[in-house]
Amino acid sequence: MLVASAPCIVKRLGRVEYQPTAAAMRAFTARRDAGTADELWILEHPPVYTLGVGADPAHGPRGEDRIPVVRCERGGEITFHGPGQVVLYALLDLARRGIRVREFVAMLEQAVIDLLGEYGVAAGRRPGAPGVYAADAKVAALGLRVSRGRCYHGVALNVDMDLAPFAAIDPCGFPGLRVTQTRELGIEASVEELGARLGARLAGLLEHA
Repeated sequence: MLVASAPCIVKRLGRVEYQPTAAAMRAFTARRDAGTADELWILEHPPVYTLGVGADPAHGPRGEDRIPVVRCERGGEITFHGPGQVVLYALLDLARRGIRVREFVAMLEQAVIDLLGEYGVAAGRRPGAPGVYAADAKVAALGLRVSRGRCYHGVALNVDMDLAPFAAIDPCGFPGLRVTQTRELGIEASVEELGARLGARLAGLLEHA
């Protein structure tokens, strides 16, 4: 059996469709056993709105019928994924690592906060509104699904993308919430670079948890 601090396998999947990726996460989680290594998947999605379990349709999308809308099993409300956004899916056995769900949410947020800090950007949390905020706007959203102590889904960091589709929704269920991206915060690093650094940040936090 793996020890709690065992390293994660990091996979860089490129740009992949949302629904097959979500199905692959479900299948991975369903078939894993006590000896299955944890994995971090780093990727981008084509444009898609996703609604978490219990998401209120009143939060949108409004007046936008070009982008598919998919209901999924993660927590949280509606968000948007698209090219130029780093998505990090964490397929972890939290129970084996002795990490509680709230602790892992904080860990995901901290990985983003630390990453932005590498580039001199101050970021932080907001009470009651999971995610990471900088310059009074949301730069990263997160949502998880946990089954029998094993989680999947993860965090999405806006890097250099078209933010217009966010205007058709109440991001994460908050009307009027402003969103931003690392390019607007003065970070010129690419999606590929930030994805690799974010994966390394989270893997490091997990190894020392």
